Amino acid sequence: MSSLVVNSSINVTLPDWLNKCLREPSSNSNKIEEDRTYSDNALICRAFQFAYQLHQGQYRKSGEQYIAHPVAVAGLLRDLGGSPAMIAAGFLHDVVEDTDVTIDEIEEHFGAEVRQLVEGVTKLSKINFTSKTEGQAENFRRMFLAMARDIRVIVVKLADRLHNMRTLQFMPEEKRRLIAQETRDIFAPLANRLGIWRMKWELEDLAFKYLEPEAFREIQQHVSEKRTAREEKLAKATEVLRERLQQAGVNCWDLSGRPKHLYSIYQKMQRQQKEFHEIYDLAALRIIVQTNEECYRALAVVHDVFRPIPGRFKDYIGLPKPNRYQSLHTGVIGLTGRPLEVQIRTVEMHHVAEYGIAAHWKYKETGGSSNSQLTGTDEKFTWLRQLLEWQSDLKDAQEYLDSVKDNLFEDDVYVFTPKGDVIPLSPGSTSIDFAYRIHTEVGNHCAGARVNGRMVPLSTRLQNGDIVDVMTQKNSHPSLDWLNFVRTSAAKYRIKQWYKRSRREENVARGRELLEKELGKTGFDNLLKSEAMQRVAEKCNYHTVEDLLAGLGYGEITLNLVLNRWREVAKAQEPVTDVLPFLPKESTPKSLRDSSQTTSRASDSPIIGVEGLLYHIAGCCTPIPGEAIIGVVTRGRGISIHRQGCHNLDCVECDRLVPVNWNTGVENRSRPHTYPINIQIEALDRVGVLKDILSRLSDQSINVHHAQVKTAFGQPALMELGIEIRDRSQLEHLFSQIKKMTDILNIRRVGQAED
Repeated sequence: MSSLVVNSSINVTLPDWLNKCLREPSSNSNKIEEDRTYSDNALICRAFQFAYQLHQGQYRKSGEQYIAHPVAVAGLLRDLGGSPAMIAAGFLHDVVEDTDVTIDEIEEHFGAEVRQLVEGVTKLSKINFTSKTEGQAENFRRMFLAMARDIRVIVVKLADRLHNMRTLQFMPEEKRRLIAQETRDIFAPLANRLGIWRMKWELEDLAFKYLEPEAFREIQQHVSEKRTAREEKLAKATEVLRERLQQAGVNCWDLSGRPKHLYSIYQKMQRQQKEFHEIYDLAALRIIVQTNEECYRALAVVHDVFRPIPGRFKDYIGLPKPNRYQSLHTGVIGLTGRPLEVQIRTVEMHHVAEYGIAAHWKYKETGGSSNSQLTGTDEKFTWLRQLLEWQSDLKDAQEYLDSVKDNLFEDDVYVFTPKGDVIPLSPGSTSIDFAYRIHTEVGNHCAGARVNGRMVPLSTRLQNGDIVDVMTQKNSHPSLDWLNFVRTSAAKYRIKQWYKRSRREENVARGRELLEKELGKTGFDNLLKSEAMQRVAEKCNYHTVEDLLAGLGYGEITLNLVLNRWREVAKAQEPVTDVLPFLPKESTPKSLRDSSQTTSRASDSPIIGVEGLLYHIAGCCTPIPGEAIIGVVTRGRGISIHRQGCHNLDCVECDRLVPVNWNTGVENRSRPHTYPINIQIEALDRVGVLKDILSRLSDQSINVHHAQVKTAFGQPALMELGIEIRDRSQLEHLFSQIKKMTDILNIRRVGQAED
């Protein structure tokens, strides 16, 4: 398409604001913005007509013309006070993806600013992955990069998502749930971080509607049934407050009740384990005044009229939230004796609370495109800047997703420096997290900390209002133990970075040793220099093989993941003759051997899936044949075999897990395999009880390798025996025989994983 053709015959219902813009493009009387110039209106009109032509013949799942969606998105952006470029991007955000128009043609017709916005939104829409975890991580990376270049990109995307959620009922049920879950997990928290509460509330409620439909309908019905009574109570409270505020000389700009949105009620019910009828504060009174001083004067009036509830006052004016939200919140006992929430804020605070970052260009006299383009360098976008700083260095997809959740999805704890500066941190943060938040070098040389003037362990969790003073020493350095208790991803990242840089040679040697154990010593040096190993390093997001070895030695990447990438290189369609020449047949990794060799080795091994590899039975759960098992890749000890359900598997990364099974074909030999386990027996304390138990064990040819007995006056005897068992059926038979003894009170397996 080389030129723009305007079609004057538009047969679709348009909103009033757009009709006025199309009829009077040179008029300044439309509601888009009072100082909007002719060129601004012309840009909006041309963008609509361009999108209208391109989307002709396209329909949504609802059956309506597709153009209805871009018009709705543009309208949402207009309501947020978006610039002409943003509104134009709202019309055009789908044309590159759904039509033959290129991004260069967008720039040709509408300029570089509109191109940047459309391109940013298009990139976020065209991401498809086969791996859920890696795909979601990459999606986040691209989204935050787009936000850093122009924060308005994500606002356009939020408007797009909000209208799609409003029309989600026309999608198949499975698709509805996927989109709703993504909305709750990603887009609603993003709207919250950006402070656009009106979008956050609606996105959460719509997601709630499709993810928990029964709970949604139940709460919706309860709220509707009590609406009249609730409005009457709020009206009485409002009348009393308005009169008292006037008497106190507080100029009240607005005083009204606000019902809480359904998802927040549901969350409160879940959090407090209460039924709907036990939740009293279903609405809040909002007092909007002109100045900060009047906010506190209004608070005094509220506490004079109603009895305040201890612990329910929060001052977000003196201590704003990271998304710039400011307000006074207090809980009081209302006229009917029920709790009532009251919010007090200024007009400007109210605009920021409703529109978030959009208030930056909607309610400032210095509006315009130059001011509407926010970047991640602003202090209020510290969380975005931190993500961008280390996102390229976090190789593990799950680790990156965890860092995103830390920075995006959680409220903050506010602590103070000794000078009184406010530092927001994730809940559960420690003095180490605080030190790294101040500066990397402060964290690297942290030697101790005082909280509220008292020396505390570095692992102490910080609370709201704590004053933290970090002590540093020149010769101090991070400890790997810190990783066990630090909360923020920033601190974890900095600690790992210090170890990677200061002990690189040691990490490379350790990584080399781990890989050599798997691939064999023969030809290993030549293999490391091969083009194939370089491709493996690049697949693992490292520039060189040495970087890969350092990451492996440090634990930044798992051995199992490196081997998986090795298999991908070996199985790729392109020639890989340089992969294996340096390795003799017997030292070739098991994943690359032919199936006949694997089968022959499997016949000799009691466990299928670890043929030719070093492995050991985990002592924490001591699995035995007949129980479901799973393998875990360890550092330097091969594969650790655990029972499925072992509590130690909770903190193991998925890519370290190896599917394994017991090999029942080796159990019928003259010398069957046996496995050590511990059992504990509680019995009446009498002479000869241990001898009788050992006799039962001997009858079943069960070897006892250790025994320990504890007795106390007037108490049962506790006997812990270490025995060797063939399989689960033998163990169950043993338990059955011992339980038949008259003096036995209880018998159980020690160290057994939970079922």
